[in-house]
Amino acid sequence: MKRIEEKTIDNIRSLSIDMISEANSGHPGIALGAAPILYTLFANHINIDPEHPDYFNRDRFIMSAGHGSALLYSILYFAGYGLELDDLKKFRKLNSITPGHPEYKVTPGVDMSTGPLGEGLSAAVGIAMAERYLNATFNGAKKDLINFYTYVLCGEGDLMEGASYEALSLAGLHNLNKLIVLYDHNNVTLDGEANKTFNENITFRFNAINWNVITVEDGESIEAISKAIEEAKTETQKPTIIEIKTTIGKHSLLEGKNKVHGGPLTKEDVSQIKEKLDIRDIPFTVSNNCITDFREKIQTRCKNLYDKFIKEIDKLDDNYKKMYDYLINEDKSIEEKDIEYQIPENNEEAGRTTGGKILTSIVKSTDFVIGGAADVSGPCKVYIDGEGDFSKDNYKGKNIFYGVREHGMASISNGLALMGLRPFAATFLSFADFMKPSIRLACMMKLPVTYIFTHDSISVGEDGPTHQPVEQLISLRSTPNLDVFRPADANEIIGTYKTIYEKKDSPAAIILSRNNQPILSYTKANEVYLGGYIAKDFQSRRNGIIISCGEELSSAIKVANRLQSKGIDIRVVSMPNINRFLSQDKEYIDKVLPVEVKKIVIEASSSYSWNSIVYNPKYLITLDKFGKSGSKEDIYKEYGFDLESLENKVEELLK
Repeated sequence: MKRIEEKTIDNIRSLSIDMISEANSGHPGIALGAAPILYTLFANHINIDPEHPDYFNRDRFIMSAGHGSALLYSILYFAGYGLELDDLKKFRKLNSITPGHPEYKVTPGVDMSTGPLGEGLSAAVGIAMAERYLNATFNGAKKDLINFYTYVLCGEGDLMEGASYEALSLAGLHNLNKLIVLYDHNNVTLDGEANKTFNENITFRFNAINWNVITVEDGESIEAISKAIEEAKTETQKPTIIEIKTTIGKHSLLEGKNKVHGGPLTKEDVSQIKEKLDIRDIPFTVSNNCITDFREKIQTRCKNLYDKFIKEIDKLDDNYKKMYDYLINEDKSIEEKDIEYQIPENNEEAGRTTGGKILTSIVKSTDFVIGGAADVSGPCKVYIDGEGDFSKDNYKGKNIFYGVREHGMASISNGLALMGLRPFAATFLSFADFMKPSIRLACMMKLPVTYIFTHDSISVGEDGPTHQPVEQLISLRSTPNLDVFRPADANEIIGTYKTIYEKKDSPAAIILSRNNQPILSYTKANEVYLGGYIAKDFQSRRNGIIISCGEELSSAIKVANRLQSKGIDIRVVSMPNINRFLSQDKEYIDKVLPVEVKKIVIEASSSYSWNSIVYNPKYLITLDKFGKSGSKEDIYKEYGFDLESLENKVEELLK
């Protein structure tokens, strides 16, 4: 007779394939093969409280192999997270709480949105870093107040993705021993046997990046998996990967084959699986004894963990209580009334330099802003003096050195944000492309990550087209939920940072120049939140409107002044955030951009950003081609962004 543990695993398998059959869509292979892994983790190890699923000091679980969502939902149902059988029957249906891939804040017990392979594994490194940072930050109140493990389930696909390698390397460097990765090693990918594309020696690879490696030969053995997890928890210096050898599609007629990876099983296959498992061939049949036993195991192990933690929180002084309240609150705003900034004597400064000064004043004022750059903290001006470097010797440091790892940096930032922090991540704008998959997930989860992109234009000059962003702005501006600012000078940069940090949630990008720019008398810090505003107005007549932002705004104002001396009266509108401007009411938009007045855009970037404002492409002085290597002055002349060319073009358009 089967033990209750084995019977429960089989019930979880059966329930998972029923969900996939009902939806006629899903991934049965991992559900059948990895069920013993998740059963063992949840029944015997992970510290959670299903009645308080967001309890802060719980262990985190990230389903990096997000296609295994049916398995995860079955586990959460068995664990008592409030899911009902009706929710499982609506798997992959519109507006259900059981979507096709796990989604943060949609399903109780899901700690992160996953699906794009490598992203969950990489973000888990950020969660583990945040755990160490918060552990050190709260240490003055109570040692180990924040102290939990981060568990991940991943597959071959996660380990093949470059983003995961970037992040895992940092995890080893920083001795993140409370990170435990469960590697479902079934040697199969969607296209076939994994050894066609992935035959690395996992032990050698992970030993090389300072990881502890444990191998479980029998992925069906609860005892072997449990022993491996226990051993991983005794490791004090390194993160651990447990390689668990499983069979994809266990018990299916397609067992061990790539065809069982993604797609519902035939009715015949489902029936024969249930016959093997001694489960009635009726959809969504579940043993109440198995549910009771599973929940009792969790309750027995985790009893009073939540209550004990809350009692410890109650003992904190007011300052630490405020810190804790911020972490658990969905409102992640930081009110910055008095940003410290001193205007240079010559009244000009590069945007990146101004941004660095303002960021420094923000970081020094709070415990919740932490971040760094992808090996360009110097050029991006984001190193925060006096705040320490995050390392295995100083987990309280606020400066993170990511090295040349843009994708890993963006993923790790998601993990930091999932822990209640407000991370920043910096690099050159042309390299934002490396970060896009993680930025996209941050936008879906509405995580308050701040992306700082410097070197924002072809004016970068001699570095050439590889470093001169053209299409990056439209890519960022078109991403839902991403607040993209391209401020012109110090006044607008102050307004941008105030707007970003006073916002409750969602990520933002700030685009900054490398070159010195004049600090203009026309710009208004307190109007940046509107997205666009009148910087220089008509004197008497209304000949036209120039719309610009960033580095080109000062040129637009110079052009307007030149043309005014010729009797051509022009309004200049600063537009640091297009989407914010378009979200204002019609009355405001019409006031700033009257319908009957000709409008001309000046921006050394893609024209596609402006099609919702200026409909005739001939009024777009923009750039839809790659740049060249040369001085800023020569490149501006080559592409028509020097003052003389701009003046002539605007004058011609307004005739």
